[in-house]
Amino acid sequence: MKWNKFRIKTTTEAEDLICSSLMELGIQGVELEDKIPLTQSDKEQMFVDIMPEIDVDDGVAYINFYLEEDEDKGAVLAAVREELEDIAVYANVGEASIEESQTEDVDWVNNWKQYFHQFTIDDVLIIPSWEDVQPEDEDKMIIHIDPGTAFGTGMHETTQLCIRQIKKYVTPDTVILDVGCGSGILGMLALKFGAKYSVGTDLDPCAIDATHENMEVNGISGEQYEVMIGNIIDNTEVQDKVGYEKYDIVVANILADVLVPLTPVILAQLKPGGIYITSGIIDDKEQTVVDAVLKAGLTVLEVHHQGEWVSVTARK
Repeated sequence: MKWNKFRIKTTTEAEDLICSSLMELGIQGVELEDKIPLTQSDKEQMFVDIMPEIDVDDGVAYINFYLEEDEDKGAVLAAVREELEDIAVYANVGEASIEESQTEDVDWVNNWKQYFHQFTIDDVLIIPSWEDVQPEDEDKMIIHIDPGTAFGTGMHETTQLCIRQIKKYVTPDTVILDVGCGSGILGMLALKFGAKYSVGTDLDPCAIDATHENMEVNGISGEQYEVMIGNIIDNTEVQDKVGYEKYDIVVANILADVLVPLTPVILAQLKPGGIYITSGIIDDKEQTVVDAVLKAGLTVLEVHHQGEWVSVTARK
């Protein structure tokens, strides 16, 4: 399906007002682009391993919205321009120009595929569904993964650091919890390495479908894992559902700013003697995470580096 895309150039001062007005006009799902620094709360909601780079705030904001190709864009644009004029009476809307272009669903969902190709992590071959296994790789452990719109292919250094640590500590009795599971790759590999059961949590609803699809395509039964939405840091309902002192390994491949508040909470999920594997840590945040781990009463076992990224492994 083709869509008409509209991009309003305005100011950060007016972006909330304009977004509210668009919603009142029946326009849903707007996109915001600005350079406002992330708050600590924002960072704690980002269960990813790469912090987006944001330039210095220049006060400029862009608001994108979409209309179906056959929708009466003339009437909608007239209403939007009227709203912008009304807001301009009491707020600085800046240029308030509207740029128009066209896009397709395929642009949003599939463009990333051109950047994801098969690769190996030690003796594991990770390959997307649209590529074939080469004869020289048939003796490797073969993992098929299509991340879709959920994060996690295994290509990033932080994910590879976690994979190697999971492989080192997993046993046939291991029950593992993956906080911020994304595509489900870490829990899936733990099961492939011999773990008994995997639980994943994530804030992104896309992670549910992506994990189920990737588990299924790799021959993993639904009886071996579960995945749930929610923030385990501050949601007691999620904490209760995940369970207490039942995990031999907890892995968290997320930002250092999330690992700091997560670490004291996750102690309740770990069994005594359980292993806590962390990554997503840029090298200048290494000591911050080590300090948080020690403050929580854990014993640091290993610290590994790959590129500018760090993994800290500890024991309860």
